[in-house]
This record gives sequence, C-alpha cells and structure tokens, in this order.
Amino acid sequence: MQRCCGKITSHLWLWSTLLFLTLCFAPVMLHPQCLDFKPPFRPQKELEFCIMYKEFGCCDYQKDQELMSKYYQIMDNFDYSGYTSCAGFIFDLLCQECSPYAAHLFDAEDPSTPVRTIPGLCSEYCFQFWNKCSFTIPFLSGDPYIANFRENQTSLCHYLEIQDKDYCYPYLLNNQQLTQNLGGIQVNSDGCLQLCLEEVANGLQNPLAMVHANDGTHRFFVAEQVGLVWTYLPDRSKLERPFLNITQAVLTSSWEGDERGFLGLAFHPKYKYNGKLYVYYSVEVGFDERIRISEFHVSANDMNEVDHTSERVILEIDEPASNHNGGQLLFADDGYLYIFTGDGGMAGDPFGKYGNAQNKSALLGKVLRIDVDDNQRGPLYRIPPDNPFIHEQGARPEVYAYGVRNMWRCSVDRGDPWTKNGKGRIFCGDVGQNKFEEIDIIEKGRNYGWRAKEGFSCYDKKLCANSSLDDVLPVYAYPHRMGKSVTGGYVYRGCEYPNLNGIYIFGDFMSGRLMSLQEDKTTGNWKYNEICMGMGLTCAFPGLINNYHQYIISFAEDESGELYFMSTAIPSATSPSGVVYKVIDPSRRAPPRQCHYNPLPVRVKSNLIKFVPQESDFYNIIWSILFHDLPLALVATGTSKTTKNSRRKGRHRKNKSKLERAPHIQTGAVRLVGDSRSDRGRVEIYINGEWGTVCDDLWTLVNARVVCRQLGFQHALKAAKNSEFGEGKDLRILLDDVKCVGTESSLLDCRHAGVGTHNCAHYEDAGACLCHETPTLDC
Repeated sequence: MQRCCGKITSHLWLWSTLLFLTLCFAPVMLHPQCLDFKPPFRPQKELEFCIMYKEFGCCDYQKDQELMSKYYQIMDNFDYSGYTSCAGFIFDLLCQECSPYAAHLFDAEDPSTPVRTIPGLCSEYCFQFWNKCSFTIPFLSGDPYIANFRENQTSLCHYLEIQDKDYCYPYLLNNQQLTQNLGGIQVNSDGCLQLCLEEVANGLQNPLAMVHANDGTHRFFVAEQVGLVWTYLPDRSKLERPFLNITQAVLTSSWEGDERGFLGLAFHPKYKYNGKLYVYYSVEVGFDERIRISEFHVSANDMNEVDHTSERVILEIDEPASNHNGGQLLFADDGYLYIFTGDGGMAGDPFGKYGNAQNKSALLGKVLRIDVDDNQRGPLYRIPPDNPFIHEQGARPEVYAYGVRNMWRCSVDRGDPWTKNGKGRIFCGDVGQNKFEEIDIIEKGRNYGWRAKEGFSCYDKKLCANSSLDDVLPVYAYPHRMGKSVTGGYVYRGCEYPNLNGIYIFGDFMSGRLMSLQEDKTTGNWKYNEICMGMGLTCAFPGLINNYHQYIISFAEDESGELYFMSTAIPSATSPSGVVYKVIDPSRRAPPRQCHYNPLPVRVKSNLIKFVPQESDFYNIIWSILFHDLPLALVATGTSKTTKNSRRKGRHRKNKSKLERAPHIQTGAVRLVGDSRSDRGRVEIYINGEWGTVCDDLWTLVNARVVCRQLGFQHALKAAKNSEFGEGKDLRILLDDVKCVGTESSLLDCRHAGVGTHNCAHYEDAGACLCHETPTLDC
C-alpha cells in the first residue's frame, strides 16, 4: 500500500482531501453555532447592547452586559475624534460574539485551533477599519500576529479576512441563504426536518423500553428483551449490577423477529414513596404461552436493585400465538395503570366470529385500565369506577378501549410547558396487517376499528360495512411503501429544544424511517414531515452524529422531558447491537441556565461502567479529515440513515496547527486504497485496532453498496474482485464470505465467516467503484 511520508506528500494529500470534500459536500451551507460549540438561542431577557441579536443569537443578558462593559473600557481610551470615527467599528466587532454564526466568524468550529480575537472580516470592511481605526487594534486584541501586522494594511487584512464573501462579516448579514428561517428547524427541499443525534448508551440486547422513575434522581432505566433492566445515572454511566433480572422467567428466543420477551416497564407515579413498579413479559406455563403483568418493589437495601422476591402477578392472559403480544404499560394523568394488549397473533385476528379486538369479553386487542393503588390487602387491582363498559353485559370491566391490532409504544403527552394544551393525551402506534400503519389518540370507550379497518381503509369488508362499528379514525396512517411496522413515539415537551415543542416524533421498525406530526390548532389536522439526519455541517457539533441503526424499537423521554429512541443493527433479543440515541435540534437551543436541574443524590453500591460512545461524532470526522494526519484513503465509520453531505466552499483558515495525536478510528470503518482516485479501490476494514482486507470470490454489488453508504457516496458502480486494485499483502485478511442484504451499517453487520477466519488468499481481495452523481462513468 502506498504510504504518505514527508511534508510535501502530506500537504499534497491534505489539499487533495480538501478538494475531494469540496466536491463531495456540495451544496454550500453554513450552520449556526456559538463559541461554546452549541446552537444559538433566543435570550430570556432582552439584550441592551447588542440589540441586533436580541431575537436570536449567542448572547444572553449576562454576556451582553459584559460586552457593553468592555466597549466602554475601550472607548474611554479615545478622544472625541476617535470616539466618533471608531465607535461603530468597535461596537460591530465586539457584538459578533453574539452572532448566530459566531463560531464561524471566530474560527471556533474546531476546538483544537486558537479562537480569533477579532472576527473574520470581508476585505473591503477591513480596509475601512484599518484606514480609520488601526490605532484601536491593541485594545481589541492581544494576538501577537495581529500586533506584527498592525502597521501593514495588506498583511493585517489578509490575516483577518475570510476570503469567501458569502461568509465574512458584514456580508454574511445579507446572505439570504443563511438568514432565511434562521432559528427554525432546518428543512431540506423535500420537506425533511434536519435533526441530529447524540449517542447515550450502547451494547444493549434489543433495548425496547427506557423509562424514568420520576423520583428526582434523573436516572433512566433501560429494559432488554431478554429480561434485564439496567440503571443509568445522569452522567450516563451504567451500574454493573442490573436493576432487574428475570431472564429465567421470560420467554423469548434469539431468532430475529421474535416478538415475545420482556416487553414493558412502568414506575408507579408515587414510586418515590412506595417503591412499586410494573412489568409486562411473556411466559410459558406448561404448554401455554401467556403475557404476564407483575408488580415488584425496589429493594429496601439498595435503591438501584429490585427485590426479586417481591413479585406479585397482577394479571395473566393466554396468548393463542407467539406474535402480536402488545407490551406497553403506562400510568396516565388519572393515576391508573394502562395495559395495551395485542390481538392474539397470527394474521387477520381470526379468533371467533369478529376476532378478539372487537370482542369486549376478551382482554386481547384492547387498552385495559386498572387501579393498582392500595392493593397491599384485598384484590391485586380494582376497576376504576368510570371505566366505560363496567355495566355492559358480557364485557370485561378492565376494557378502556378496543379494536386495536398490536399497539407498539404509547405515550402520555405532558402538555405545552406554558399553556398545558394537549396534556394527558395518549398517543399510540398500532402496527398494521398488509397495507397501513397508524397513529391513534386513545379515548375512553372508543373502537379503533381493527379488524374491520386497517388505517383508513376496510380490511374485513363485512365488518367494515356494519353501521354499529362507530370506530374512531387514526390521526395519521401511512402505506407499507414507507414502512411496515410503526413504532409509536412522544410529543416533545422538553426544555432544551424549543422548536420541537408540540411535535410528535415516531418511527418505523422495518424501514428505519423517522417521522413527525404536528397539529394545526385551527383545523385539528396533523401535518406530516419526515425526519432526516442533518446534512453537511448541520450536525458538526462536538458529540453529535447523523446516523443510527435501522431497526427502531422504541422511544422514550427522560425525567426532564428530553426525547430519545432505541434501535439496533440486528433485530434479535440476544444481539448486543442496541443503542440509545438522544434527539437534538441543531438549529436552536434553550438559553443558557434555563434548563438546569439538580438531580437528587443516588446511593450507589455497584461498580460503575463509564459510557464510551461507539460512533465517531460527525464533527470529529470532518475536522479529523481536514486537519489531522489520516491514511491516504478516506476513512468512514458505519452509518444507517444519512442524507447527502454538504460543505461550504472557500473556507479560509490560517495559522491552524494540526493535532499531534491520531484520531480514534471505530471498529467497522472502511477505506478504499490502491487507486489515485478516492471513489474506487481495494476495500480495507478496521477491526480491533488493525486494518485488513476483505478477501471474497463471492463479493457482490450488494456488499459494495454497504461500503458505498459508509463512505458517503450515492451509488455503487461495481463490486471489484480478484485484487483488481492490487493485493494487500502487508495486511491480514480480516473478512471472508461476506453476505449483506444491503441495509447493514457496516460490513461487520453482514454475515461473514468470522473476523480473521478465511479460506482465500490476497489475489481475491475485494474492491469497489463508487460515485456521487447519476452513475455514468465506467470503473
């Protein structure tokens, strides 16, 4: 393999990489960012000095007052003439710290480089400033380079300028592309909302629930399908001992798509005082499969561990089939426990004359509501007195709503933080049969239509025509070309990202599509927007990523109302590929200190496992490529759902030293080597600290497409075989017999013979030819 050695080769590589990125990351787009590497915000208290940024920017009232004080300290050094000539310049330059694009203007987008002391200027403006006010420079900056250039207009302005006039001060103020919808959620040309993610937990086995105890500790508890529940502290460290372990009782398997297992978890609203929690899981009793709802108590000796001897079975329901098991438990605002059951499984709800879902004497295919308060003596649960069917002959009194197929993930709306509009609404995703997935709002006594209807359309035409059906329609339904298994989500009501308030965010397990709905208050209709991962530099903030594993299992909110979702690369109960992601709006955040909270102390008796992200954040990938010593080939980590990258042209950075350390490379990263072009070459993969080749005489275009997506290209032109791009003889063969289906996030997620296991030689090293635009070039 060709190596990079010496300064000349290194600089040639750097410029070729920059050129490559410029071509790859079009169209041009800058992203708002403050000097603390976070999005801008609307100040809580109106600014008095830098008032041009009072609606949106990077300064709160405290910072604004500091800049005002600095301004008057500087101006006290000048006479009347100096004051009248330079006051406007000094004001403009100081207030750019409040600009929504402050990080760009002060070169603070890369934390490894020095921050400018004077913002990046357009050349004409710089000449005017120098001609009138060069004597003010020592009061504005202590930068020795600026001091050396102070007497030379050309040198100084060359040092201070940003060459691209679209992005230098003051021209960026007139850049409509930058100022349009500033502070709003970024939307691409297809109407797709541009959001980002933050990895919160990883290495989980099909994480299907994340809940908080609402006890002031801000812990969160993540349940795995196998029957384990883990405790995470606010700093995201994980307790080594599980909170709950009922793996011996839970019925599940390792085969992909098994719907049985530990399915739901809910803490009592008064958990802080009574220590009670409830779980929903599959069990086998003799030859029968059942769903079981049990009550547990937290241990009296350890607040981070359940007393496993305290289990009391609240309810068991026979399951006629192994699918459609439901699984949601939640406490609504009325304090009652809601249980969401599936219709019993198989297909088309074939049980009885009308199916389980339309039969109010069956507990399957229902929303149940029970009272579990004060159950220490007497019955384990009581029927709320206003349950809708308690006086209907033959109906089960637990039934709250009916006609549901298999509601997977429901949530209670906290309501608007100020008006409380929407508070208490229960949103659910109901998985469809052959054609449609739907989102419902659950109301007492209502019929949600299954099996008569699927979404808005008839499924059982005879039942659908029944005038007594009186069903409620979903608020939204989507066809199977968009996804085949809805995962219900949450209405965002957190503090950190005001733009998201009132938006219902949900997903699809099969397609990996993230989606949103927002209610039109005047018409009551719900507007749909897909959610895409931010393109270009949209997610170029420290710690953020713009990719996730495809199979979206569940959504969650933490104690403060921030939104998360869980997904996995392999939909198996025993695959440790599950990750928890936090949803981030990179366009606007809440003002500093507005969302501060003080978690109550947690007494920890277990060892702690520090959180280590698996994904390299997009921010560090960009800057590592640009300013660090990387191998000759472009390196990319795994990704599941990304959009086209973009990068602005003409970024002019001066006096920026590269970091001395090499960047962290994630296991599963790939690169193309062996060709002068960056879009083709031998495929090499990084596993457990070493680079190696993929040797495969059955290498296919589907495999090449996985590499294509990892490296950020749009099309795979060819799967190259038989060492077309040379033999990687100085490397080990790490993968053989690779068989991808095309949706994997990396080659490691595809089926293969095992890392380091192979029956081939380097003359069979695999390669790929890729491209960005419509494929017209030969490889």
